[in-house]
Amino acid sequence: MNAPSQHKMAFATPAPDIKITDVIAHPLTQKLPKSTVTSWGTYEHVSLVLVEIRTDAGINGVGETLARFAPKAYAELINNTLRPRLIGKPVHEISAHWNNMRRALSGRCGGMLIEAIAGVDIALWDILGKAANMPLWMLLGGQGRKSIPVYAASINWVEDAEADAELDAYLEAGFPRIKIKTGKQVKESCRRIERLRKRAGDAAELCIDSNWAYNLDSAIEVANALEDNGYFWFEEPLNPEDEAGYEELRKRTSVPLAAGESNYTVDQAQRLVQNRTLSVLQPDIARSGGVTETRRMAEMAHACGVGYAPHIGMSGIVCETASIHVASAMPNLRMMECHSDISPFKTELADIASASQRQKDGELSVPTGPGLGLDINWDVVERLRTS
Repeated sequence: MNAPSQHKMAFATPAPDIKITDVIAHPLTQKLPKSTVTSWGTYEHVSLVLVEIRTDAGINGVGETLARFAPKAYAELINNTLRPRLIGKPVHEISAHWNNMRRALSGRCGGMLIEAIAGVDIALWDILGKAANMPLWMLLGGQGRKSIPVYAASINWVEDAEADAELDAYLEAGFPRIKIKTGKQVKESCRRIERLRKRAGDAAELCIDSNWAYNLDSAIEVANALEDNGYFWFEEPLNPEDEAGYEELRKRTSVPLAAGESNYTVDQAQRLVQNRTLSVLQPDIARSGGVTETRRMAEMAHACGVGYAPHIGMSGIVCETASIHVASAMPNLRMMECHSDISPFKTELADIASASQRQKDGELSVPTGPGLGLDINWDVVERLRTS
């Protein structure tokens, strides 16, 4: 097992002079303090892969790969297939590295490969920011935002009393915008949409996420309930491959549609963004190829008049923080998901508090330190390492 680097951090080293000396994938698993319940099922354990990149300048970076299950398989892909393509190469040639890693496997773009690339890509951008002594959002040519709007995620697909308690907790924490999970039971979903609207009051902004729970006819019925109760978007109502279904649903409802966390690359988001079926695109930086590809997706959406709203989900602090930087820099930012799980991945893995702990009245400050602006607690990495 490779021990974390003990090099003292150095900044302001010219990026073209920095060479990659090692790429190390750390598979991690945690038990969630509170189960996440969606239309897919109940999640009690979740995994990720922390990617560490070392350089000959003593400037090291970290990234995160979305690897909720089978993290050792992702780690093997990174360590044995992607690593040899990077050793000895200049850090700053990130686009070239992305394309070279993409060619590691043939076939259509997506799946584990692009999620693995995401962790490497984020780590490379972290190094560039540290070398330039600039936060990542500034390196991206940011919008000058000192904070970004966030929404609470999520009220689980649970019994009424528990859902009520979760809603009340979000309102008490000062979230003006809240996401609610719905499930396959259409009538029950519609009842919850109406009931939680009444409980929250008209001042709260509410949306739902159904995690592909419906077919087209069911989605139309749920959309009618959303219209009647003033919800601000309908997230992932249909299977992500059902692009024709999304286009038809768009014609049948006035509720804005949001999706994109299931897209790996910009071409997979292209159709529904360019024809404006989606009002909001929601790529997940730890899945959609890291900073490089997520930025391309957000900028394409901007060119088409579509908003950008980063997906976070059951991720760790590295994904969350990288998402904040990109969100801050993109001109079409709508808002960012703020996941409420107070888990080790978000609260112990680095020296920064989770977004849900730092937000105030639905606004989240943007980190100002070099690169991602966080330091990893390597003792926690060892404690959470997948056995």
